[in-house]
Amino acid sequence: MLSIRSELMGKAEGIIRIIRPVNCVMMGFAVFVGAVLASPSSLANAWLSILYGFLTGFTLTGASMAINDYYDRKIDAINEPLRPIPSGAVKSGEAIALALVLSVVGFIASYLVSIACLVVAVIAWVVFTTYVTVGKRSGLPGNFLVSVCVATPFIYGSIIITGGVQLNVWLFALMAFLSNTGREITKGIVDVQGDSAERVKTIAVRYGERKAAIIAAAFYLGAVSLTPLPWLLRLVSFWFVPVVVVTDVGFILSSALLLSDYSRENSRRIKKLVLLWFVTGLLAFIFGILL
Repeated sequence: MLSIRSELMGKAEGIIRIIRPVNCVMMGFAVFVGAVLASPSSLANAWLSILYGFLTGFTLTGASMAINDYYDRKIDAINEPLRPIPSGAVKSGEAIALALVLSVVGFIASYLVSIACLVVAVIAWVVFTTYVTVGKRSGLPGNFLVSVCVATPFIYGSIIITGGVQLNVWLFALMAFLSNTGREITKGIVDVQGDSAERVKTIAVRYGERKAAIIAAAFYLGAVSLTPLPWLLRLVSFWFVPVVVVTDVGFILSSALLLSDYSRENSRRIKKLVLLWFVTGLLAFIFGILL
């Protein structure tokens, strides 16, 4: 009895590690941010649609993580042998079943909002599936596909509220696209050994870790260069400024640290640190709209 319970707990823990709840919550929260940026005065009347939107972002992100772990199981056996599938905590078929269930839940939630939202959800699903099955081995084009998936929740949130995409949402989506592309390139430095063995054509594999670090930093700084626009275009209040300054300084320092040390260990730290600047960037826009 105890062994069965222990096995079930281990399985549950493995599933949680596969879907990466923090990433799922961030994508669900990004839908909320897109709604806030589009029309904060409409939030109260659209709370149920926003809840469905959060659920869509959460479940489809979890599905993408499960599909990714399934297709990455050989690479992870080299780079991350303690991941759920290579470690044996979760079977390959179970990961696919999990992805299917989460995808269906996400599509149903999006349909409950509108047909337009369902179309966006399906497109996002096709993009991340294309990335995992085909695009990942392409290097930079694959990085772009991931970044499209990261930027899409903000656009989705705007569509929930207004039926379209507002200018400030487009700006933030573009910043998210650029900064996440930098993070994906940084991730390529971390995974260069396994990617090379599996012939994944990341920038780090094709041109070396140093050039990958330079290109990643260029994308981070490209995102930073856009941050004055919302303020200059009067799309946000003054309270956007101090928080976005923290974000900009964070990206600049992260870029400098990566350029000075592009080892696997330091690149892994930078990859994780960049997630913090994602959060502060989200908060900057929220403060700029609501305060």
